[in-house]
Amino acid sequence: MIRRNTDSIFHYIRDGKNMKETVKYFVVTQKAVPEVLLKVIEAKRLLESERVLTIQDAVDAVGISRSSFYKYKNDIFQFHDNSQGTTITITFQMDDEPGLLSDVLKTIADYHANILTIHQSIPINGIASLSLSIQILEKTGNISRMLEQMEDQKGVHHVIIVSKE
Repeated sequence: MIRRNTDSIFHYIRDGKNMKETVKYFVVTQKAVPEVLLKVIEAKRLLESERVLTIQDAVDAVGISRSSFYKYKNDIFQFHDNSQGTTITITFQMDDEPGLLSDVLKTIADYHANILTIHQSIPINGIASLSLSIQILEKTGNISRMLEQMEDQKGVHHVIIVSKE
């Protein structure tokens, strides 16, 4: 028996007598995240950077209650913070221009990520689809910025994360 709670992303699966909880994860852009969750991320960042010593100081600095912090602290994190040692797969379309793929790959190299696979379709009407699997290493920089920089390149369209393992 599966019971879905429509108010959350949790699913409860009954396995004999045991009831276990599975969690679904979503990748969303910053503009889709409620302000309170962004403030929880900022409070966590302040605590990790040791700019503040107590949770009370952190929540006061960002303007949320301690109860909000405790309610969401384990459910929200910046994508790059928990991505070390994982693999992300991204897809995007790009114009069929000499050197553009090289520029995209250089961006990934500049952020010290490891490219595992590359698949580029044959261009149709001057547009090629590309899929990359990228290993995030300990020395890898900010993944969000890397993806933004890729998408900002002239000729690159719709960079989308399709999986994170």
